[in-house]
Amino acid sequence: MIPQLFVEKIDLGDGRSITIETGRLAKQADGSVVVRMGDTMILATAVSARTSNPGVDFLPLTVDYREKFAAAGRFPGGFFKREARPSDSEVLTMRLVDRVLRPLFPDDYHAETQVMIQLMSHDEEVMPDALAGLAASAALAVSDIPFYNLISEVRVARIDGKLVINPSREELEKSDIDMMIGASMDSVAMVEGEMKEISEAEMIEAIKFAHEAIKVQIQAQYRLQEAFGKKEIRTYEGERENEEIYAKVKAAAYDKIYAIAKVGSAKHERGAAFAEVKEEVKALFTEEELAADGDLVSKYFYKTNKEAVRNVVLELGVRLDGRKTTDIRPIWCETDYLPRVHGSSLFTRGETQALATVTLGTSREANQIDSPSEQGEEKFYLHYNFPPFSTGEAKPLRGTSRREVGHGNLAQRALKNMIPADCPYTIRVVSEVLESNGSSSMATVCAGTMALMDAGVQMVKPVSGIAMGLITDGEKFAVLSDILGDEDHLGDMDFKVTGTADGITACQMDIKIDGLRYDIMEQALAQARDGRLHILGKLTETIAAPRADVKAHAPKIITRTIPGNFIGALIGPGGKVIQELQKATGTTIVINEVDEQGVIEILGTDPAGIEAVLAKIASITFKPVLGEAYEVKVIKMLDFGAVVEYTAAPGNEVLLHVSELAWERTENVADVVKMGDVFQVKYLGVDPKTKKEKVSKKALVPRPPREEKKE
Repeated sequence: MIPQLFVEKIDLGDGRSITIETGRLAKQADGSVVVRMGDTMILATAVSARTSNPGVDFLPLTVDYREKFAAAGRFPGGFFKREARPSDSEVLTMRLVDRVLRPLFPDDYHAETQVMIQLMSHDEEVMPDALAGLAASAALAVSDIPFYNLISEVRVARIDGKLVINPSREELEKSDIDMMIGASMDSVAMVEGEMKEISEAEMIEAIKFAHEAIKVQIQAQYRLQEAFGKKEIRTYEGERENEEIYAKVKAAAYDKIYAIAKVGSAKHERGAAFAEVKEEVKALFTEEELAADGDLVSKYFYKTNKEAVRNVVLELGVRLDGRKTTDIRPIWCETDYLPRVHGSSLFTRGETQALATVTLGTSREANQIDSPSEQGEEKFYLHYNFPPFSTGEAKPLRGTSRREVGHGNLAQRALKNMIPADCPYTIRVVSEVLESNGSSSMATVCAGTMALMDAGVQMVKPVSGIAMGLITDGEKFAVLSDILGDEDHLGDMDFKVTGTADGITACQMDIKIDGLRYDIMEQALAQARDGRLHILGKLTETIAAPRADVKAHAPKIITRTIPGNFIGALIGPGGKVIQELQKATGTTIVINEVDEQGVIEILGTDPAGIEAVLAKIASITFKPVLGEAYEVKVIKMLDFGAVVEYTAAPGNEVLLHVSELAWERTENVADVVKMGDVFQVKYLGVDPKTKKEKVSKKALVPRPPREEKKE
């Protein structure tokens, strides 16, 4: 018996629609739905444990997104024909969903929770990541898992000035905005995307447009919930509370923390001072009390600490390090720090430092993208590394984290549209975070800009970035420029904005409270622009413009295009010609066939080697024009003529027949030309009799007058 199916439809208003269905698949999960748009189908499930693990004081939430190769009718690449670790694009989709869902669970809900989203069928006209947030929320909506607010996510693009929801990949390529927005009915919770130098007002307009579409999708989830039969939210054991202990901790700690916070101090000094206050608070309790309620003491100390620090900002306008809300920390920069890399820079802002390097290569070094929903390559990519020593910690290294993937992607999106379209290089930027206390991703953008200019990459415009924060009690609020790590942790918003002097190139925003007003968002963007331009000024003081050329030890790249029928001659049998040429010239030669043309990339550090390759290409592709004159050199003497070589195309030989040496009859070739002689010949085309190319020396000199016969 086929179970009853419950379906809700979302009309996108342009002939496209999205359906959400439940009741048929994965019924042992606490909640499951299938979201479909076109032929793209996503299965989302939500499961949460009935009990919490003892001692866990956080929500152990896992959001997992996977794309099945079968969904696109393809086999996984590699030796083992099975999906393995998630790709970067899958990790980025997980982060997009996680960041919206996580703040909307009850603060005291600590049960192991898993949301799994799987692409089961892929339509090339539909980008599945834009549906993942809707699917996750709908799965929670039909479950009994405690979840505050239903949400959804959409992609918004602007094509020819018109805003579009959930465009196709082909449409997105024509857009100057690519933003993912996640929101509940009354509040935007997450924004991430890239733009082509748009204004702050245009960004707000796009967010509002997306929010209206999200509201429609959330209403559909409520209808589905009602039709399916809204489940009673499960009961769970929340956190222990003890108002008496809280009052005792707050009375002992609040004023001391407030006093430390308003003075302004460095990270480690401040941390030591807070730790000392915590020890004083713990000393007020007996060993027996700490054994029984030590976790509550720590919890209430953190709560008191957070309240005191936030109140210092709201009441005094003073931040933990002594700055005012709009102040940017001191900045110093340096380029060309590493002597043998192709480009490098150091960017230090307060207690955050990033060292960026640039490596230049051919198209062979392009980053290959091979996933069920996307295939292609990136000729510009950025990798971000966040070692534990950057925060003064010792932690095990367990491979690239989701955070590193996300921060690297943000910095890459910030910079990529400023790389010229005609740049011949594949470019890899690597950011090594050496110190971190607030927005190492924005430090990466700044360091990356300077390293690219140091490498001689002709950036369209330099890019800088800044992280903004927010503290609000519901009435009063303070927008903070260039936030510290503690301000991110204790605050209500983390809003990163990157851009040039003329507009925004990328953004990432996470809101930790409900109901962020648009006027606050507008103030944050305006304040971010001022800070971004201040930082940009520091970058351009260090390096005002890209270097005119790449460094002496960096490879130069020259590209040439040849007719496709010459590719084989350049490669040679078994690759012999190109391999010998690379060895002889010390270059790397890459040939790609594009539209029946051979696009040749020559990479090398020795200009003479590059010139030798260009000469060889010119020689192979040389084709004389009928009636034109060319300089030749005699390379071989024969009884019936001389073999000559075009000096402009070494290796291209042609026979100069004895009959074409001079107008007078020539008995001996050596009487007219000798080995090594250089002179001009005229190209006569292909001899119809011999089917061989024909040149003439005599055709370039006047024919002597004929002598009259004597009677």
